[in-house]
Amino acid sequence: MLKGLVAGIVNLSLALAGGAEIPATTVVLSAGVVGFFGYGVSLVLFVLGLRHLGAARTGVYFSLAPFLGAVLAVVILGDTISVTLLAAAGLMGVGLWLHLAERHEHEHFHTLLEHEHRHRHDEHHEHDHAPGIDQREPHTHPHRHSHYPDLHHRHGHQHALKMKLG
Repeated sequence: MLKGLVAGIVNLSLALAGGAEIPATTVVLSAGVVGFFGYGVSLVLFVLGLRHLGAARTGVYFSLAPFLGAVLAVVILGDTISVTLLAAAGLMGVGLWLHLAERHEHEHFHTLLEHEHRHRHDEHHEHDHAPGIDQREPHTHPHRHSHYPDLHHRHGHQHALKMKLG
């Protein structure tokens, strides 16, 4: 937040020093709304996607944004539909379908993770406490559990990975 605030002040100062004028209030508010949704909400959704979907699926879904923009440009602005646009959209559609249809099927052997970190009791940290452990929220103590989504989870595959499509 501090970086954005400092960058905004510096850039505004440079623009004003270079002779730029402050735009009308409606333009500033419109740009703020576009920035809020186009960058702010998008970034929050991206981080949530990373947490709940994983990096690969999140990357695929967010890479569709330019094509959604192209669709809006065709529908709202009347841009022309080209062969290149259709081919790119088709390839993106196939990639999206592959990610949606893929099913990761094999045995997982999760070893419990033993560590100490500051935490609250939530869907990731449900455990009992030994006598004498401070249970106020948030708190720290050694504990053993598995994580989901398990960012620390690494495993070898006992047998070949099967992919089911459809």
